[in-house]
Amino acid sequence: MSGTGRDPNRPSPDALLEAARREARTRGRLKVFLGAAPGVGKTYEMLTIGRARLQAGIDVVVGVVETHGRAETQALLDGFETIPRRAVPYHGTVLEEMDLDALLARRPALALVDELAHTNAPGSRHPKRYGDVEELLDAGIDVLTTLNIQHVESLNDVVASITRIRVRETVPDGVLDRADDIEVVDLNPDDLIERLKAGKVYLPSHAERALKHYFSRGNLTALRELALRRTADRVDDELLSHMRANAIAGPWAAGERVLVCVSDDPRSAGLVRYAKRLADRLHAPWTALCIEGPRMVGLNEAARDRIAEALRLADRLGGDAVTLPGGRRIADDILAYARSDNVNHIVVGKASRSWLFELVNGSVVHDLVRRSGSIGVHVVPGDAAPGRMPGETRTPRAARAAPPRPFDAWPYALALASIAAGLGAALLAQPYAGVENADLFLLTAVVAVAVRWGLGPSLAAVGASSLAYNFFFLPPVYTFTIADPTNVAAFLLFTLVAVLVSNLAARARSVAVVSQGRARATERLYGFSRKLAGCGTLDDVLWATSAQIAAMLKVRVVLLLTEPSPPEPGALNAGTLNAGTLAVRAGYPPEDRLDEADLGAARWAFDNARPAGRGADTLPGARRLFLPMRTGRGIVGVIGLDADGTGPLLSPEDRRLFDALADMAALAIERVRLVEDLDRAERAAETDRLRQALLTSISHDLRTPLASVLGAATTLRDLDAALPREAKADLLATIIAESERLNRFIVNLLDMTRLEAGAVAANLTPQDVGEAVDTALRRLGPILAGHRVVLDLAADLPPLRLDPVLFEQVLVNLLDNAAKYAPEGSTVTVRGRREGGRSEPGPVGPGRVRLAVLDEGDGLPETDVERVFDKFYRAAKGDSVRAGTGLGLAIARGFVEAMGGTLTAGNRGDRPGAAFTILLPVPGRGRADIAA
Repeated sequence: MSGTGRDPNRPSPDALLEAARREARTRGRLKVFLGAAPGVGKTYEMLTIGRARLQAGIDVVVGVVETHGRAETQALLDGFETIPRRAVPYHGTVLEEMDLDALLARRPALALVDELAHTNAPGSRHPKRYGDVEELLDAGIDVLTTLNIQHVESLNDVVASITRIRVRETVPDGVLDRADDIEVVDLNPDDLIERLKAGKVYLPSHAERALKHYFSRGNLTALRELALRRTADRVDDELLSHMRANAIAGPWAAGERVLVCVSDDPRSAGLVRYAKRLADRLHAPWTALCIEGPRMVGLNEAARDRIAEALRLADRLGGDAVTLPGGRRIADDILAYARSDNVNHIVVGKASRSWLFELVNGSVVHDLVRRSGSIGVHVVPGDAAPGRMPGETRTPRAARAAPPRPFDAWPYALALASIAAGLGAALLAQPYAGVENADLFLLTAVVAVAVRWGLGPSLAAVGASSLAYNFFFLPPVYTFTIADPTNVAAFLLFTLVAVLVSNLAARARSVAVVSQGRARATERLYGFSRKLAGCGTLDDVLWATSAQIAAMLKVRVVLLLTEPSPPEPGALNAGTLNAGTLAVRAGYPPEDRLDEADLGAARWAFDNARPAGRGADTLPGARRLFLPMRTGRGIVGVIGLDADGTGPLLSPEDRRLFDALADMAALAIERVRLVEDLDRAERAAETDRLRQALLTSISHDLRTPLASVLGAATTLRDLDAALPREAKADLLATIIAESERLNRFIVNLLDMTRLEAGAVAANLTPQDVGEAVDTALRRLGPILAGHRVVLDLAADLPPLRLDPVLFEQVLVNLLDNAAKYAPEGSTVTVRGRREGGRSEPGPVGPGRVRLAVLDEGDGLPETDVERVFDKFYRAAKGDSVRAGTGLGLAIARGFVEAMGGTLTAGNRGDRPGAAFTILLPVPGRGRADIAA
């Protein structure tokens, strides 16, 4: 952000963050020795500094140094450890390149890497050496390197205009901007020419030719100035950052912004480079803007490639690439964007259209100059197409002339047929509408042609309609002669109106076509977002994403995520699926596979969060382009794209569409993973809670009866002779009671283990409910001794199909709970009633039995009515309540459900107290029941 609106007495947050980032970083430091031309002594200076560091005890290794046969440089190499170069076979020859992997494995503190702009041999991991240097810096290795000013990307056009030679090997400005130090190695042009003549730069045969062309005094002076200016800009940036970080007052800039207009003109790349240089001089952000006006609809593939290449160049040079839909006047759209984005400078190319074209379509340059107001407009001639510059041997794809489109005569034929139909309608209507209205039929046909087939066929329709109007309606008819001068004006006016109407209709059609395309893309994005919102599993998200990207971008797609464990046999993958490795999780079409080169590119893209593979700066030999999917938490996966044909896979507009799709997919993947993480966290918390409750129960509730047993037994052993008979009987009763209590606790734990394991199988046989209740009461006699027990069982209770052991345990647990929470002297009631008819036939049996255990305690809190059946949960109780494990009610419900019944909890309606109700079905009177 600019400094406007900020308190100058306070440090800039951005500058402070940048300073903190530099101090805390783990990335290596980069120092560039920048020269105006070969032979000024960059490599010599780099080796000199490296030797000084080596003598200071720093671990210095030579990655690659090109001596070019210079004895002084070769002498400086003595004493350095040098990494052997890697041999790369290429077309029957062997090329030697820096061994990046060996240098990374050696991991020195400082690496010397000569010629930053060098192009690596085909098949290398990075096409340019600056990619190798970036990887060394990411590994924490400091690097010293060399660079000539003509290899800086934004100065490529300027150097070509000075020397008339375009350099093919360039380095993005971002690499130079990220350098920690830039040292200019300067040499007077006269001294450099003397060195050249002395054979200290090139061999004598090459030196003579260089003196005649590149190494002229004027060229060297200009290049020297470029190098000094570029370094001065860097010094200004560092000074400005220092002033902002330390709140030093000074003349602050007014927040400049630069906008460059990109079109299908071959000079657009030159305009982008000019805008980059202008933005650097102004210390301003900049944007490359392409307006998709009506004329964009009919562009051929070569013109679209030029636009895409210019936008990609802007992105590489550090600018923003923006494409917007346009209306009738492109200049208005440009100015609207400039004003909304607070742009101060607009860079536009000088018009090269004919006056006739500008008369019909208007001039964007003239409109911008007239309407710009306070915005400065820079009208730049631009450079010729890069492929036509002298000395350049390689033509970029964007500049190569594509085969012209084959002429399609069918729209023109249909346009003439439409005019013929309009003429027929005019002739038929002439007796009724008159000659003066005949032109309306022809104009209607012209508008229809323009709306349906565009400007070219509509102009052909204008010509045909003008001739038809003259031949059939202007006297003398059936000739092309116009006798009346007033009819000449009518004819010319008709032709002019037809041209204007067809032009307007064709423009409206073009705008509609562009708008419809964007509306379809927006609608499909909206549909994709809804589809992702409905995906509940990761596989659903991945397959929906791959299908959507393939459909919208017309590419083949694979999605790779990290594989935590080997997938099931038959899953789509193409690599060793060890833990933490990338594996294909989805693809469209599904039969896609990855080879080793693609897997390596995918892994690099995932690890470095940057594109790799086809068309990228890293591993361009891969068949696919791999792009990372990012969220705020980091990289979630990699998307691989592939398509038939050559050239870039994605235009800038396609790349923005892909970014939107990838961001939506990444958020959906993150959402699914967060839900899974939340589920795991909840399960872990529940498990931890149960574990803590179990440990608490064992450590307290189980040890309490054990301590009582141990204390009573110890007393009997030590004081047997001194204790009276009654005391011994009390101690033995304590031992028996606490042992039974301990036994109940252990039985509850074992029963709960059986329930959770699904090992409880009820052995159902006809049982009398009254007998089961009596058995349970006898077992709990000592516990219920302080309470009054009331049995209220109806006389007509039928036998029920029950498991006697399980049902008895259910009653024991319910009665024990009632005795535990009801005060002594209160009443515990066991009530049984039959509900429903008694004579209705049916396999299930008529009616049911309701058996309730009622106490006179405080009752259950409303929030605890269902929670009392949770494992290890115990309702709030006083200190006088006996301890327990909190498993009795959970076990009782599990046993009742195993016997086909239900167990519910509630409070009594007639008085305070809890009520636990068992509902059991009455068996039908089948043959088995009758026999029983």
